[in-house]
Amino acid sequence: MKVADLFKWSQPEIRALHLTWIAFYICFFVWFGMAPLATSMLKSVDWLTPDDIRLFAIANVALTIPARIIVGMALDRWGPRRVFSVLMVVMALPALFFAFGDTRTQLLVSRLVLSSIGASFVVGIHMTAMWFKPKHIGFAEGFYAGWGNFGSAAAAMSLPAIAIYAFGGPDGWRWAVASSALIMAAYGVYYWFAITDGPAGTVHHKPQKASAMEVSTWGDMIKLILWTIPMIGVLGILVWRVETLGYLSSTGALICYAVIALAVLYQIIQILRVNIPILRKGVPEDDKYPFNSVAALNSTYFANFGAELAVVSMLPMFFELTWGLTPTTAGLIAASFAFVNLVARPMGGLVSDRLGNRRFVMLAYMFGIGIGFVLMGLMNSGWPLLVAVMITVLCSVFVQGAEGATFGIIPSIKRRITGQISGMAGAYGNVGAVCYLTLYTFVDASTFFFIIAAGAFISFAICFFWLKEPEGAFSEDYYVSSVDRKLAEMQAQKA
Repeated sequence: MKVADLFKWSQPEIRALHLTWIAFYICFFVWFGMAPLATSMLKSVDWLTPDDIRLFAIANVALTIPARIIVGMALDRWGPRRVFSVLMVVMALPALFFAFGDTRTQLLVSRLVLSSIGASFVVGIHMTAMWFKPKHIGFAEGFYAGWGNFGSAAAAMSLPAIAIYAFGGPDGWRWAVASSALIMAAYGVYYWFAITDGPAGTVHHKPQKASAMEVSTWGDMIKLILWTIPMIGVLGILVWRVETLGYLSSTGALICYAVIALAVLYQIIQILRVNIPILRKGVPEDDKYPFNSVAALNSTYFANFGAELAVVSMLPMFFELTWGLTPTTAGLIAASFAFVNLVARPMGGLVSDRLGNRRFVMLAYMFGIGIGFVLMGLMNSGWPLLVAVMITVLCSVFVQGAEGATFGIIPSIKRRITGQISGMAGAYGNVGAVCYLTLYTFVDASTFFFIIAAGAFISFAICFFWLKEPEGAFSEDYYVSSVDRKLAEMQAQKA
């Protein structure tokens, strides 16, 4: 696949790619609409504090974690067209509640619910994998993710100006958020009618059970359980911060902890219920896959997308306060971190396609992320602003490229459970964001960047030992096992 192919709108797969990245772009525009408006909110609402804004930033990524797990299961059952459309329409509601919230609690709760829109990324990844072949999937998904992720940069660049010049007044930020929510709902309705789940005649390979990921060995089942616990358990960090800032009583916090524990227990039971019968029966050799690769990609997305979410949430304020800039100027400069998505993420997928070794590309990008954030940790007001921007852009090239490389590998691991693998890896991106943003509440910006660098180096080590080059990663079509064929025949008979 070449860059020139992106302009061939008459080709169904290219049209599907463009329709899908636009949907993702709108979702991210709405999702990250708060960060560039944070200072405007503080100036117009006298009952908000910087600590509240930091808490909202954590809430803004929290429920994306369980949402991505649930959405991953829904994808394997109902397909991406329905899931994407419903998600966009439903998530417009909390966005509107946030826009016109008049209490701290209303803003917190609406932002928490709205964080589920982050699961939109997983939906588009699944849709793109249904339209493109393995040898082109790296570039296609990199392009989808890069241009879709640009929605966060577009929000940072445009929302302050929209709030000031289009709507004006102290409530301009409210109308800027509300208008983007209405656009998202309208596009969700359009998307339902504009696209299909893959080309005509596409076989939608579904897992044997959608309630939990299938594994190949008893050891892998234990690993799946261990990697599942943090995905839901990390929400306890949010509960703790909400309680310490006075939003929640100790009794309410205990109730929340109990709910989180029950959710973890429920998911573990589902894993056992799905996999014990499969493992007792025995998994055919041609149907096995290495869960270690899934775990390694979980760590990469923790360290790259988790870092992006965290940095995008704090970078506008960092530039504004460090170099004494206006909110609009700081938003424009900070947007450079996400702006690079337009080129770097497709490039990450393209490099993964062209070099013929997806594992090597992944390792190179993760090491580059570590170096980039070390340099950002050294930045301060004594540095020329231009140099700081250049380092930010350089670091972003590796972050976005690593994200593209991650999802260039995922569709080739196990076709039947692509939605669930995408959901899990995607959820770990938000686990990373919650962990990083929580740590940010206790440290200064420089220390924060060093912490993120350490996370990237740890992920590099995990990938070095666990990540395997997937079989058939550059084939004409995805590998289909004997179990896949059997399930497809059963599904065809039911249809």
